[in-house]
Amino acid sequence: MSSLRPALVALPVTLAVTLATTTVTALPARAATLTAVPAITVENGRTQPVFSYADAVREHVYVESPVDSDADGALDKVRVDIIRPKESGPGLKVPVIIDESPYYDNSGRGNEGERKVYDAAGNVVKFPLFYDNYFVPRGYAVLNVDMLGTTKSDGCPDVGGRADVLGGKAVIDWLNGRAKATKADGSPAVADWTTGSAAMIGKSYDGTLANAVAATGVAGLKTIVPISAISSWYKYQRSNGVIYNYDYASWLANYVDTDPEAKCQAVRDRMDAEDGDDTGDYNAFWAERDYIKGLLGDASKVRASVFAVHTVNDLNVRPDNFSTWWKALADRGVPRKIWVGQTQHVDPFDFEGRRGLWVDTLHRWFDHYLHGVRNGIAQEPRADVEIGPAQWITQRDWPAPLALKASLRPAADGSLGLRPAARNSTATFTDVAMSENDMVADVGTAHPGRVAFTTGALPLDLRLSGTPTADLRVKLDKPTANLTALLVDFGESARVDWRRGQGITTLTEEDCWGESTAADDGCYRKVVTNVATRPLEIVARGWIDVQNRDSLSQAKPLPAGTYGTVKWLTLPQDYTFRKGHRIGLVIAGTDSTYTAESGTGATVTVDLSRSSVAVPFVLGTPLADVPQDKARFHGPDRVELPQPEEGFTFF
Repeated sequence: MSSLRPALVALPVTLAVTLATTTVTALPARAATLTAVPAITVENGRTQPVFSYADAVREHVYVESPVDSDADGALDKVRVDIIRPKESGPGLKVPVIIDESPYYDNSGRGNEGERKVYDAAGNVVKFPLFYDNYFVPRGYAVLNVDMLGTTKSDGCPDVGGRADVLGGKAVIDWLNGRAKATKADGSPAVADWTTGSAAMIGKSYDGTLANAVAATGVAGLKTIVPISAISSWYKYQRSNGVIYNYDYASWLANYVDTDPEAKCQAVRDRMDAEDGDDTGDYNAFWAERDYIKGLLGDASKVRASVFAVHTVNDLNVRPDNFSTWWKALADRGVPRKIWVGQTQHVDPFDFEGRRGLWVDTLHRWFDHYLHGVRNGIAQEPRADVEIGPAQWITQRDWPAPLALKASLRPAADGSLGLRPAARNSTATFTDVAMSENDMVADVGTAHPGRVAFTTGALPLDLRLSGTPTADLRVKLDKPTANLTALLVDFGESARVDWRRGQGITTLTEEDCWGESTAADDGCYRKVVTNVATRPLEIVARGWIDVQNRDSLSQAKPLPAGTYGTVKWLTLPQDYTFRKGHRIGLVIAGTDSTYTAESGTGATVTVDLSRSSVAVPFVLGTPLADVPQDKARFHGPDRVELPQPEEGFTFF
C-alpha cells in the first residue's frame, strides 16, 4: 500500500471522530443522544473499542463457489458465520478478518480446542479464539468460514487442491461484489456493510488456506497472517523424494469431513491414485497444491502483505514451508513481517510472555493494512526471533542479515573442520531404517548404519540462522538410497523442550482479550515454555532420495559404482551452539523417526574430500578455524530424545 493511500483511508476515520465529538457538544441533549453513534476511533495508532460486542450482529450466509467438488450437479456453497458491529451497514462499512478452517466441528481451534456453538436460529453465539472478542469492538467484522467439505459447507475437502483454494477465494469475491450468496431462507445476501478489505488469519490448515487464497492474487485480500502454515503440500509430505506418510491426503480429508464416509469416498480414492506415493516424485497432484509456484497459486501473484509466524522445531508443518515462502515473497518485494519461535506447532498467542505483545502487534498490523492507520508498523524491523527459552530478539530481517555460510568438512578420523579431508578418504554405511536416537548415540564408535563427525569444543558461541546445505559426493551399489543429514549440538544445556506438549505447558490461570458475553468470553489459559536439560540436541535435519538429486519430478538412478554429487537443503533453523559444545554431522540412510519408508539396503560410500555441510553462522568476520579433539569424541552412549506425542501428526 502506498504512503498516500493510508492517509486517504484514515481521513474519514478522523473526520468521523471529530464530527461526532463536535455534534455532541453543540446540540441539545435529545439531538446529542440521536447523533452519539459510535464511529471508528483511532488513538495512539490503534483503533479503539467503541462498538458493543454484546449487541453485535450475528448472522450466517452461504457463498456460491465455482466448484462442484462432490459431483452432485450443484455448485458448492461455503458457509460463512459473521459477527460485526451493530452499526455497520451502508453508512458505516468495516473491514473483515477471516479465519477459514476445516476444524470447527472436529478438533476445534486453539490450544483449548474451541468449537463453534450455535443458537436456535443457526447463528454462532460462540466464535472460537479471541479475534471476535477483541476486534469487533474496534470496528471489524470477523468471519469464521467452514472450508468446503467441512462442518456446514457443501462439497468434499481435497486437501489443498481446487476446492480448498477456490472456496476461500469465493468469500473474498463475495465481499467485493463478485460472487453470489444467500441467507438461510434462500434470499440474496449482499455484503453492503463492508469496505471489501479483508485479512485471512489462522494456524496450520487455516493459515494454509490464507497462503493459498493470497497466491491466487484475488483483489480485496489486503493482508494474511499464516501461522505454522503450509506453502507447498509436497514439502508438507515429502522431502526431496522421501515420503513422510503414505496416503496422508486422503486420511486428512476423511478426518476433517464429518459427513458419512460414502459421500466423498470417490474424491479420497482419486487422491490416493494421484498422489504418487509409489515414487515420492513431484507431479500434477502436488503442483495443484503448491502456492509458491503451482497450478492454482503462485507467489508472484500475491497482492496481500504477509505477517508470517512459524517455529523452527515444527516437525508437523516443517519449517521449510515458511522459509521458502518467505524467500519467494522477499524476492518479489511483498510487504512482510515474521516471528520465528523455537517450540513445536504452537500459536504465537501461546508464546510464553508474549501474548500481550502478539495481540498488540496483530492489532497494529490489521489497523494499518485494513483501516489505513499510519502507525509505523511497516517501517519497524521485520523479524522477532526466539534465541533461547522465552528469550527473543528483534532484527532487521530473517535469516539474520549478517549470517555467513561456513563449510564444515568431515574427515576420516571422525573430525569436522574447515579443511578438506585427504584425497581418497571415504566413509561407508548401509541405508537401513534407523531412528534418530540411534543415529546420534556414541558417535565415536563405528556403526554400520551411519557415519559421524564432530568438531572440538567451541571457543565461542556460534549462532546458526538460516538453512544449512548438505553437499555430498557418494556412490551406491544400488540404483538409489535415502540419505539423512543431521546437524547436532553436543553439550549439556537447558533448551526448549519442543518434544513434550508441543513445547508448552498450559496453566489454570487465565487472562482476557476483548469483550465477553455469557456464551463467548475472551479469556484463555496462560502457558509456560517447557525446558529440558539434555546432553545433546538435533539442530537441523535434511532428507533426500538420491534418484531425486537433480529433479523432484523425474527420478534418475545413480549408476552403481559411480560417484555423483547429491546436494540439498536441510530444514531451516535459528539456534546457538554454546561455547564449550561440539558440532556434530551425522550422515545416515532412512530416518525412521520421520519417514514411513524402509531402507533400500544400499551400501553408501561418501567421498569425504569432496563432501561438506555449509552452515550459516552469524559472524562479524568469516570463521577462520574450528578446534579439533586429540582423541575421538564419543558423546553419550545412549540418549532417549522423546519423540513428539503421537498427536503431533494431526494437522
